[in-house]
Amino acid sequence: MDPSAVNVNVTVDDFDSIVSYADQAAWETPDPSSTSFNANTNQWLMGTYHSTSVTNATVSFNFTGPAIYVWGGAGPDYGSYEVLLDGKSTTKSAYAASNASAPYLLYSADNLAYAAHTLTLRNLGKQGTDGGGGTFLFDFLRATAQLAPSGATVANKTLEENNSALTYTGTWGSNKSPNFSGGGSTFTNADNASVSFSFNASAIYVLGDKKNDHGLYTVVLDGGPPQLYNGISGCGGAFGMTCEQMKPTLAYFASNLDSSLHNLTITNIAGVNDSYFDLDSVVLSVPSVYAPRALGDGTSSSNTSSPSSGGATSSPSAGSTGSASFTTTPFINPLFFLVLGVLWVLRPTRV
Repeated sequence: MDPSAVNVNVTVDDFDSIVSYADQAAWETPDPSSTSFNANTNQWLMGTYHSTSVTNATVSFNFTGPAIYVWGGAGPDYGSYEVLLDGKSTTKSAYAASNASAPYLLYSADNLAYAAHTLTLRNLGKQGTDGGGGTFLFDFLRATAQLAPSGATVANKTLEENNSALTYTGTWGSNKSPNFSGGGSTFTNADNASVSFSFNASAIYVLGDKKNDHGLYTVVLDGGPPQLYNGISGCGGAFGMTCEQMKPTLAYFASNLDSSLHNLTITNIAGVNDSYFDLDSVVLSVPSVYAPRALGDGTSSSNTSSPSSGGATSSPSAGSTGSASFTTTPFINPLFFLVLGVLWVLRPTRV
């Protein structure tokens, strides 16, 4: 990583569609749409987590960049887990004599080659030295990306769902809610309905709603192969009108883009359930100077962390901007402003 460049730590929550669960039914999560849910009364980022006691249940994440940090649960109910990074396996334990009071740094790798990486976390259950149960809990992760070279500036540009730059095919409806950026979103449950647009930016964030009646969709960037994502929200993996994340979630992210005009298309795969895709907004990170990194191969080296057997230690507050236990240049992920803005709107009326 070039510490003099404009770097950003992209925060990815457990509900975001850019993390992949091999079997959603193997995981339990709170229901953010429940009347009893209050994100401000627990330690987890945005009030949610994915927890499993199923041996070999996995969660995976693909990223391009030099560093990755993963937070979750640690304490007497937790067991061991495998971290598989680019095919290299490491076994760690989240068991500790006492519960962490905040999300715990389960894994970090901060000196990777600037390259495409795949991270998979697998629950191994209770192993020989674990003194407790066999649960594994994933809360959120952060991945580092470079937006611009040293000395450059970066401005964030938001395209709302009704921006004239967006071209829709198929049937789309609209929602109005203070939860959404700009107060609205658009949705479809039509098979092969799509939204396309062209843009200039070094990074792009696509934000949308998340609910159990959502499903598969593909993203094509610059004519490349379709990337498949799953928009179903979890809560036991059942399809239905339940378990809606009441705040925008990250449906797609790409970085290290050059100065050329890029084209992106998102297509809904409705399937037998006529599942939905929702688009809230698109955030573009536009630098004053473009300097994409030359991508390397494989892993350089890493520093990792796990709980000690004597007691759990925890990360700084997961919900605070700039609270992570690592150094970045002073540029803030636009999702932080989005989350903080939504929380500010919702705070007086949450129960």
